[in-house]
Amino acid sequence: MKVYDEPFDGTASARNEDLLTLPAGAAGALSIRAKAMLFEDPRSQRLLREVERVARSDATALMIGETGTGKELIARHIHRQSGRRGPFLAVNCGAFSESLIDAELFGHEAGAFTGAATARAGWFEAADGGTLFLDEIGDLPLPQQVKLLRVLQERQVVRLGSRKAVALDVRLVAATNIDLQRAVDAQRFRADLYWRLSVATLELPPLRERTGDVLPLARHFVGVYGPRLGLAHVTFSNAAQAALRAYAWPGNIRELENVVHFALIVCRGGVIEPGDLKLVHAHRTSAALASAPVPAAATGSDVAQTHAEADGADDDAVVDLVAVIERLLTRGTDNLFDELEGTLVRCAFRFSHENQVRAARALGVTRNTMRTLLKRYGLLADAADGERPQSLAG
Repeated sequence: MKVYDEPFDGTASARNEDLLTLPAGAAGALSIRAKAMLFEDPRSQRLLREVERVARSDATALMIGETGTGKELIARHIHRQSGRRGPFLAVNCGAFSESLIDAELFGHEAGAFTGAATARAGWFEAADGGTLFLDEIGDLPLPQQVKLLRVLQERQVVRLGSRKAVALDVRLVAATNIDLQRAVDAQRFRADLYWRLSVATLELPPLRERTGDVLPLARHFVGVYGPRLGLAHVTFSNAAQAALRAYAWPGNIRELENVVHFALIVCRGGVIEPGDLKLVHAHRTSAALASAPVPAAATGSDVAQTHAEADGADDDAVVDLVAVIERLLTRGTDNLFDELEGTLVRCAFRFSHENQVRAARALGVTRNTMRTLLKRYGLLADAADGERPQSLAG
């Protein structure tokens, strides 16, 4: 699979990879989303094979993944591979007020509400014969969830102010960055709609879990932005490559694009060095952890509290860390402690070039503790199958 939706001006090495990009001047593209996606990492390759199997069917698809992981790009690829001749339209369900989303999605007749001077087709009718991508489906209000379910079941839509049903031939691809099953349990999302949407579920891993894509993507963005800045043959130093691989990428592909763009602006001599990479979260977190080491068994909130007390509660890194943890707690992430601990261990191990002693020193723990953590998260090749050391949490 080779897809170049817009002219590719990158290096020859990057051109050999499977690539998805937004088409030039794409109408309706969700601009804050990822603009390119590569499939070099084994996990990404498995995802691509699954996506293309789903695309050949006509099933409703539900994509689950963090913001910036490329959900719109995957949705566009599903549309292309499906062979549908109608348009691809992308809609963010969180972008409309509750009073307008009904008319936007399903259309309205003249006089249906104040200000409706003329009749207007909704997004479903506009996508007839093609694919409608509904992003942030979890933000859809409950009354509109009922109407969406009816459209999916009956394959027809009724505009506001009308009693006449309009037949549709639309494939729906939905996406969310929240746990819809948890939203169902909390009665914020309809169970029947959830099961209707999740006929084919695709989970998009965050960039930190497909690190094999990081450098190919970085080189792609050099190829995109370098010529615009009058730069040619820009490369990454070995240290910069290591820093890119070690970073956790909370903003995923979109953050990587911004980091590379900035690095091209400030780099010298055609070589991007670690100092040119604006890895804000990594720098702030490292500074905060270095200022006041804490026991390995402490939770994220303990870390934040310790540093806040030590630094007078005015360290920006602690504020950022607390905000992230509170968002995760609000979202209701399963196994949050394990996810945070595992992310910290993996980042420290990569940052230390997979040296156990250096990783232990970076985290302020003993080497034996570090080995236990590495085994727990499958980072030691000699770990016995099924071995799981006793939890350090207590």
